[in-house]
Amino acid sequence: MLQMVLNYGGIAVFASSGAMVAIRKGFDLFGIASLGVLTGVGGGLVRDIFLGIHPPTSIQHWPNITVAVLATIVATVTARVAVRLNHVVLPLDAIGMGFFATSGAAFAVDHGASWFAAVLIGMTTAIGGGVIRDVLVREIPLLMRPADLYAVPALIGATTYAVIDYFGPQWIGLLVGTVLATSLRLAGLVFHWRLPTGPSELIVGEDV
Repeated sequence: MLQMVLNYGGIAVFASSGAMVAIRKGFDLFGIASLGVLTGVGGGLVRDIFLGIHPPTSIQHWPNITVAVLATIVATVTARVAVRLNHVVLPLDAIGMGFFATSGAAFAVDHGASWFAAVLIGMTTAIGGGVIRDVLVREIPLLMRPADLYAVPALIGATTYAVIDYFGPQWIGLLVGTVLATSLRLAGLVFHWRLPTGPSELIVGEDV
């Protein structure tokens, strides 16, 4: 039950973030709906492709896309209350990432994936929707930006779930992994945590 709640929660918040980015970019209503839905279910589509589930769950069954559409509508109607859309998108993205990191890993385990594969699939599920969103609006994906901890919190959350689920109840792994992944992502945004980059003298600049 908790896995289902986290899955729908992740879809809703990612769809909302996609809709807000689309609004900021000046998309029409169809564009807003399209980006919202693709952002919401994109990670799950990639997860299902890795697991060999055809057609993917979000296409085969109606609830996932329905949740994404409803969340997109709500985000569109209430977007005017958000004074700075950028400050809304990133926290929503962090929450969605935490939800998907653990629910994606749990889904993979339930479908026979190894624990190692489940961790990687959980991380991919968490970052997939955001990458699709950013690519479609021609922005550098958060995954690639040096100023943001993105994949690392997802990886830690999925790993935490896998370890706890191996030794104890699944719901504890889902809860702890989700909270940890989301908290690390939000803390990274607040405190500007970042991973080291390559040697600065090798970074392509104006002189190259």
